[in-house]
Amino acid sequence: MKKIVKVVAAIIENDKNEILCALRSPEMAIPNMWEFPGGKVEKGEDIFAALQREIDEELQCEIETSDEVFNDHTHEYDTFIINLISIKCKIVSGTPIASEHSKLIWLKRENLDSLKWAPADIPAVQQLIHEKIVFS
Repeated sequence: MKKIVKVVAAIIENDKNEILCALRSPEMAIPNMWEFPGGKVEKGEDIFAALQREIDEELQCEIETSDEVFNDHTHEYDTFIINLISIKCKIVSGTPIASEHSKLIWLKRENLDSLKWAPADIPAVQQLIHEKIVFS
């Protein structure tokens, strides 16, 4: 039986309405594909706290999360099943640094589908592309 891995992903948007995209390094599982940064939820950890910890570890910056889940999708890979929970965030301090990923880029919603995304991230990408941008 395949192991189910609970993972949180940050949909980080900047003030130009661009989304942060991270390229998985060749050493990572599902290499050289794009994803939203994040990582595994530890046992007993709240998803929002897990995301803040992961972004601090992976990108060396501090985020503020929205208080709701943007997308919750379960995807079956060959060797494991991932439950990917995407949450919208904004950076409150620091500048993202690619310490684990090969590359980080900021893209407008309409250009997100130009990248080769990890399969588990695709539903959140599609939701972002079709989402209406609400200006406050």
